[in-house]
Amino acid sequence: MERTEVLIVGAGPVGLFLAGLLAARGVDVAVLERREHPPEHSRAIGLHPPALEALAVLGLDRAAVAEGITVRRGVGYGDGRLLGEITFDRAHPRYPFVLTLPQSRTEQLLAEHLERLVPGAVHRGVEVVAVKDHDAGAPVLVTARTVQGETRHWSARVVVGADGAHSTVRWLAGIGVDRRDWGDSYLMGDFADTASAGPAAPVAEPDADSVAGPAADSAAGATADRTAVIHLHRHGVVESFPLPGGQRRWVVHTGRQQRPESVGGLVALVRERRGERRGENASELPGLPEVPELPDAATATMISAFTVYRQLARRMVAGRTVVIGDAAHAISPIGGQGMTVGWLDALALAPLLSGLSEGPSDFASFERDRLRAARRAARMAEVNMVLGRPLWAGVRRGRDTLARAALATPAKYHLARLYSMGGVIQR
Repeated sequence: MERTEVLIVGAGPVGLFLAGLLAARGVDVAVLERREHPPEHSRAIGLHPPALEALAVLGLDRAAVAEGITVRRGVGYGDGRLLGEITFDRAHPRYPFVLTLPQSRTEQLLAEHLERLVPGAVHRGVEVVAVKDHDAGAPVLVTARTVQGETRHWSARVVVGADGAHSTVRWLAGIGVDRRDWGDSYLMGDFADTASAGPAAPVAEPDADSVAGPAADSAAGATADRTAVIHLHRHGVVESFPLPGGQRRWVVHTGRQQRPESVGGLVALVRERRGERRGENASELPGLPEVPELPDAATATMISAFTVYRQLARRMVAGRTVVIGDAAHAISPIGGQGMTVGWLDALALAPLLSGLSEGPSDFASFERDRLRAARRAARMAEVNMVLGRPLWAGVRRGRDTLARAALATPAKYHLARLYSMGGVIQR
């Protein structure tokens, strides 16, 4: 029997982040992970200012910024016509940008940090099969099996499920979920970014403690494009975001039916909706200034299809079992809020877990506040999704007119703050 104060199930970004917080507080912690190896490819890439504030608690924000791309502006188009742009220079005093960094690298930074604090805390290739939490005052007993078929047992004061949308811990704890399938489907892929999407936006003079100054830009690749581009096409949105390593991610709405994970299919949809004509480069088309070149299928490094749904746990706490992150609230990835909301769960939970020896903790308030925050994030993600759907001509014109008007006024600074999760309250 192996003993620990807090046993975390799931070595994804949320589980590793919570483990780092607890280890820094002197809490004995162990992490179990079903997968033998970390994933190589990433769906999540966006780190908003609240996510960077969370990483700063572990002292990892500068490392993340040094390796990522600072996206300082976003340009929007509606069926080939420029709608306007937003910049993030007023969105946050310390992080006036949205950082793009593949989740796989973010997880690696977190895992390395935890290993420095507690060597051997992460146990890979171990799958939880039973959780016994029946005897008041007694430890929670966890049974797991390794990939070699060995049975192992842990006891812990609290078990935290950070094991994703299909959480085993949530199921074993008897926590139900409310799910809504929206039906919207997307294709996304990563390709070489073969040309700049125009000059980078002017950068405001940073505060003295800002990580967004010249040194950070140099580390992140100051010559790299820092522009996100959104095309609100009549058949569905096309989005593209710069990535480290001279790459760019493309995301295309494919309607109500999920399409095969085809590089050629994704490239064809982007070309169709970008209006490429024979012999012409999209960056030379009238009315489309400052847009990245079309993706080259030969340079693809990742392709993925996904559908959008909302899944909220009815509870986050059952006895001495707690679920956080996607295990508690899987929301639409459009807008890239999921990982950040999970980290904010961890920031709220860590003080409660580190104070267990001092008496009862207020898990009821934690559950109420974090579920409320998850619902807010879900609504915001769903608004983003609806705006990118195929729309009737009249509705589409109305949407584009409103967007053009908002982006021509100081309201664009409010939008920048909204889309960078500036309204998120951490505690």
